[in-house]
Amino acid sequence: MIPYGRQHIDDADIEAVTAVLRSPFITQGPVVEEFEAELCRITGAAHAIAFANGTAALHAACHAGELGPGERLVTTPLTFIASANCAKFVGADVGFVDIDPATLNIDVEQVPQDADALVAVHYAGLPVQLDRLAHRPRLVIEDASHAIGAIGPDGPVGNCARSDMTTFSFHPVKTITSGEGGAVTTNDDRFAERLRRFRTHGIIRKDDFEPWYYEAVELGYNYRLTDFQAALGRSQLTKLDNFIERRNELAAVYDRELAELDLVRAPDVPAGQTHGRHLYPVRVDDRDGLAWRLRAAGIGTQVHYVPVHLHPLYRRDGWRPGDFPHAERAHEQLLSLPLFPSLTDAEQDHIVTTLSRLVGRVGIDELTPPRESAR
Repeated sequence: MIPYGRQHIDDADIEAVTAVLRSPFITQGPVVEEFEAELCRITGAAHAIAFANGTAALHAACHAGELGPGERLVTTPLTFIASANCAKFVGADVGFVDIDPATLNIDVEQVPQDADALVAVHYAGLPVQLDRLAHRPRLVIEDASHAIGAIGPDGPVGNCARSDMTTFSFHPVKTITSGEGGAVTTNDDRFAERLRRFRTHGIIRKDDFEPWYYEAVELGYNYRLTDFQAALGRSQLTKLDNFIERRNELAAVYDRELAELDLVRAPDVPAGQTHGRHLYPVRVDDRDGLAWRLRAAGIGTQVHYVPVHLHPLYRRDGWRPGDFPHAERAHEQLLSLPLFPSLTDAEQDHIVTTLSRLVGRVGIDELTPPRESAR
């Protein structure tokens, strides 16, 4: 079975992890700091703070931004639930803004003026056009779980040119992996201090006391990344450019070979930018039927995502089907095709050939959005 996503681990990655396992530090130690420094170099941000996973990174960003009860965070409904749950973690309310069907990203022009915070998800690795924000909430967090290595209109995703913080995930299906892991980048010294404290039980150490002395100054969590995970992540970062190049090569083949099929291909990236290409989503009317037929042919796919507002957790808050029609329509049609650096040309040929056999040629116009509607 060809999976929709897969990590790429080589001997250098294994050696990097093994070296740490033979060292005095295997929990949080010097390699975490080296990994963070490399993230700063790649993104251009002043600070990078590593976390145990991407969800912890989102939670920490909301905490560092002092989001809380009586405030409202808005995000896209077409995302993993962590992009919304992070607000609930700190007692804030959650709202949603429908997607732009041409990009599958949140329609930033519709962000309401009374929103206190925004989590802007770079869906599938396509940078959100934050310069189009009609209103900038006081706290803007980029969820770049799909988008490390992407380049937007203001430079590398993660440089926080138009946001307060950017979060990343290093889950195995993401562009780089540390097993589990995440990070937050920021240019704000105060946010960086709060982030570091939050991941370590809210503890600070004081140089004017004995080396063993510490104080818990606020409620925090054990959200630390280990040194052997950081070693894997740091080794993976050395291959980031190659991973992004290969993902974009594969996406270009899909663009070309699927052009005549009766489906809507993944959104294009604006000229001068680089797509992270975490996913290659297509839209088809008989999504479920196609997914099962592809599976029978040995091709794994995935659906990204069940809209957040339709989960029982959020239905209890009063959200209902029909609230965000563009996201709901997209969910009914979306199917993520296999896309990962070690996908071979032969495997992709099999995927394309199978799709060509299973999907009709262009000739109907029921699918939305039409490509000419892209802004």
